[in-house]
Amino acid sequence: MKFMKLGSKPDTFQADGKCIRYVTSDLEADVTINVADVKFHLHKFPLISKSNRLQKLVMKSSEESTHEIDMVDFPGGPKAFEICAKFCYGMTVTLNAYNVVAARCAAEYLEMTEDVDRGNLVFKIEVFLNSSLLHSWKDSIIVLQTTKSLLPWSENLKIVGRCIDSIASKTCVDPATVTWSYTYNRKLLAPENVVEGGMKYRKKIDSVPKDWWVEDICELDIILYKRVMTAVKSKGIMDGAIICEALKMYTVRWLPDSVDALVSDVHSWRNKLLVETIVCLLPSDKGVSCSCNFLLKLLKVAILVGVDDSAKEDLVQKISLKLHEASLKDLLIPARSPQTTLYDVEIVHSIVNQYMIHEKCSRDLDLEKSDGGCTDFLLRHGTVLSVGKLIDRYLEEIARDPNLSLASFIDLSQSIPKFARPVHDGLYKAIDIYLKEHPSLSKVERKKLCSLMDVKKLTSDASMHAAQNDRLPLRVVVQVLYFEQVRAAAVAKSHNNNPRYTSQSTTNTDEEWEKTATGDCNSINKQMDQIKIKEDGGKLVKKNSKNSKSGMQLLPSRSRRIFDKLWVVGKGHGENKSSETSGSSQSPTSMVPGDAKSTGSSAKHRRHSIS
Repeated sequence: MKFMKLGSKPDTFQADGKCIRYVTSDLEADVTINVADVKFHLHKFPLISKSNRLQKLVMKSSEESTHEIDMVDFPGGPKAFEICAKFCYGMTVTLNAYNVVAARCAAEYLEMTEDVDRGNLVFKIEVFLNSSLLHSWKDSIIVLQTTKSLLPWSENLKIVGRCIDSIASKTCVDPATVTWSYTYNRKLLAPENVVEGGMKYRKKIDSVPKDWWVEDICELDIILYKRVMTAVKSKGIMDGAIICEALKMYTVRWLPDSVDALVSDVHSWRNKLLVETIVCLLPSDKGVSCSCNFLLKLLKVAILVGVDDSAKEDLVQKISLKLHEASLKDLLIPARSPQTTLYDVEIVHSIVNQYMIHEKCSRDLDLEKSDGGCTDFLLRHGTVLSVGKLIDRYLEEIARDPNLSLASFIDLSQSIPKFARPVHDGLYKAIDIYLKEHPSLSKVERKKLCSLMDVKKLTSDASMHAAQNDRLPLRVVVQVLYFEQVRAAAVAKSHNNNPRYTSQSTTNTDEEWEKTATGDCNSINKQMDQIKIKEDGGKLVKKNSKNSKSGMQLLPSRSRRIFDKLWVVGKGHGENKSSETSGSSQSPTSMVPGDAKSTGSSAKHRRHSIS
């Protein structure tokens, strides 16, 4: 820390208790100056030789026949006045970053200018500030911190502005030219290196990191911090990622860890101001410089402390551009009153909607471009798929909430476009959890919920689970079984066409199943229309059947109903339709000759079969 010594005479100021200060001298004190609760017994001549204000006050006191002068609202208090008084006496006084602002404001108050005496205190302090302290990185920060208690004097004297400009200018210099000391506790050490004998040591990083400055300015008050960061951004040089790192460091430094401390009445106003300020300072590059994790944490705190809607909307916009980087934990935002749910589903729904709007606009622009645009489109499509998986996992989590309405679940699920869900296993799991946690759903509600998923997009494992799931509507189970049988037919056909059946045939089987499923997806609807399923005395009645008594019997317990066989697609659609209408029992093995063993084995694992 830099300092400056003024005067050469020894310091003869003495104290008599806490409230009396005097100068040891052969001459008796002839004036008493009251500053706050401290009385200074001094001599008139040294004071009026340096201070224009004291000249006027001494003259006024003589006219009123009093020896006491009251200094009202003296900037810096008794300590600052004592520095000025010692300077008037020519005594040694030391100025540094901690007391220079108070001394400068006090000298201004006392009018210790060049008009009164050459080389007066105002001039000396200004030289010290401009030529020394403001050239020092850490001293500039200390000086700026001390200006807060001396407002508006420090502001009017432009000390605050000069400190901010000095700090902002230093942050934007080339890190290679940084020669001053700074605080950096995050990445001081390089990875471990192994030396002879198995000893490990860490090598200190020699190069100066680009974000070398962010920790030191974290000590500033939020108002001053905002002004410094605004000045840094106005330079137009600092990278947005470093701005975000600085904001993150300040947030971690000053926001409490516990929720109770965040919302406590003592600090709620300060925390709210801090969050709103950080949001205001986020880079204007649509938030792409900041990590999604940081933005979502900031949103959680913003909701807890009750920031303005405009700040939350700004965060939602920025998060929506980075949603593909989020994790499930990040999205679990606690709900606040008057919401009754465990998590704030509405704001996540808003983020997803904004993301899809941005994605659609970007996709349209990419399609208008040339080959390079096609590459961007494919990359963006991958991010949409990751968002689809993320939201399905989020649905699984919120489905456990008994207070989550069916409409909220459906709306959030439908916010993901179909192409973002090539597989519906995650959605099926979320639906199953919701059905389990909400057993009071009506038949219509369960049907509406299950209509969200496409059974053709379930994997074999998910289909097997669904076929044995007591919570699903029976119509959905029949659809699952039907399409599983279509899949089995495609596998059998692939076996017959390629007896060697290498690993490559797995891909061909999937393609064959896609073709078969596509060709039969319309027929399933016709077949389901021909079947009227109702639970009446545990009977399954076929529509258009000549004898309803010959209909198939259902097991009394729904969890134990397992169909022995399926209506399967034979060699032609006409044959299948005929067999189903007549109610004849056709074995699954008759669909593909030579595959009786495999198909019969899989039938054992089915939840239901129809004979």
